[in-house]
Amino acid sequence: MVGESQEWLALRPGTADVGGEPHIIAVVDCGELNLPSGRLVAADPFVNLSRENDYYAVPPGRYPVRVTMDETLEREMYLSLLINSAAEVRRAPLVPYRPDGERHPEPEPDEEYGVSVDAGTVCFVDGEAILRCMPEAETSWYLEVFDSGQPESWFNQMDAGEPLPEGLANITLPGAAQGENIVICHSGWGDGFYPVIGGYDAAGDLVAVHIDLLLHASIAEEAEEEEEE
Repeated sequence: MVGESQEWLALRPGTADVGGEPHIIAVVDCGELNLPSGRLVAADPFVNLSRENDYYAVPPGRYPVRVTMDETLEREMYLSLLINSAAEVRRAPLVPYRPDGERHPEPEPDEEYGVSVDAGTVCFVDGEAILRCMPEAETSWYLEVFDSGQPESWFNQMDAGEPLPEGLANITLPGAAQGENIVICHSGWGDGFYPVIGGYDAAGDLVAVHIDLLLHASIAEEAEEEEEE
């Protein structure tokens, strides 16, 4: 559950103690995400993104996206969408909606909704923008969009190292007419399941959405095991 396995470090640059060692934490500005429908999709873009996706409900708008990095490990820790500038004082797992608008049931006490990752990558994108802007045939996405061999392919943009560091990309969708885009980043240690967490201000309003990549969880578990021994 949130905060049990590791210290919450999203959007907190500086030095953090990780397993008894100092780690340098940095925050990378990934630009804005255009969310005209307010249907925020969190997914592995290369494996489980489709024309119909579960989504998290946020107010429509354009929002800054940040990636919190552990510079010492050279790995991603959190992908964060900033809805409001108010201070985040509380966090809780978010419950997604099905494509037809029906809300998923509340999770069990020890469970969370999130992103299943099989290609070492996560993303944020607007659900309705996927319908408007991606090729109709999902089977064509890999060769036409992801790995076309052209500079604008998603793989090439993630590997370019500019304007964002390697492994991060803010990409305009293929059929975009109004700046529809997707923000992609590598998922820390790679494949796995990563919870989607809502950040709330003192009034209880949603101010941020985070994909927690659980980067330090394995280090914390190893430390606990060593202490028990």
